[in-house]
Amino acid sequence: MLKNFQLSPKAIFYPMLMLAAMWTGFFLQQFGLFRDCSGSIIPLTPEGLKGVFFSPFLHGNLEHIIGNSLPIVVLMFLLYQFYQPIASKVFFTGWIATGLLVWLLPPIDIMTGDFYYSCIIGASGLVYVMAFFLFFSGVFRWDLKLLAVTLLVGMYYGGLVWGVFPEELFYNLDAPSKISWQSHLSGAVVGVILAFIFKNSGEKKKKYIWEFPDYYNEKDDKLWMQYKENHPEDFREMPQKKKDAVWEQLDELRKRS
Repeated sequence: MLKNFQLSPKAIFYPMLMLAAMWTGFFLQQFGLFRDCSGSIIPLTPEGLKGVFFSPFLHGNLEHIIGNSLPIVVLMFLLYQFYQPIASKVFFTGWIATGLLVWLLPPIDIMTGDFYYSCIIGASGLVYVMAFFLFFSGVFRWDLKLLAVTLLVGMYYGGLVWGVFPEELFYNLDAPSKISWQSHLSGAVVGVILAFIFKNSGEKKKKYIWEFPDYYNEKDDKLWMQYKENHPEDFREMPQKKKDAVWEQLDELRKRS
């Protein structure tokens, strides 16, 4: 896989562009351009719809934006490197769909059932979209290269799965958590759905001509006869493991020819 690896310029450019936009939004917040809930998702309110577009650029504090910056860069790189033909569709569809789903979910304190006013900002919804898309897309496609990406995402970001649950389930909190599990859950759901929708889109799994059932090649027959003449001992009631080794050698001769 590494031998034929070619770095895509888009896999560098788009993550850096998104990172620059996030930090620009954060600095504008520090200068007071976005005050209070301006630009955030406010569930079930008309003015909160603006946040569907603007909230990924806004963050509550330095720790918040730093925590989202690295996952955004890494996951966008993997998305645009290994799913380039559909990467932009996945990214922007996931962005809008997740934002709308968050806007539709009423903010409820699950311990008391009470509604509360909520302003939701941050790019964590996008992080969950890409993480769950990359993980499940490799599984749905069952492609060796993409499964490697799946394992990589699972290894480094597997802990994200706990973020789809409210913190109140694990800790005794005096007030509802400021971490939006609704964004995480929405992003995860959207990511899985997009992985299923696009499972047959983009780069196709490479299939060699001899893998087709009706394949026939005269050169292969000659190679087979030549092998039998030169190695008659391999055809005298050889065990199954030895037969498998012979077929592997024939496949290697076929590729070289």
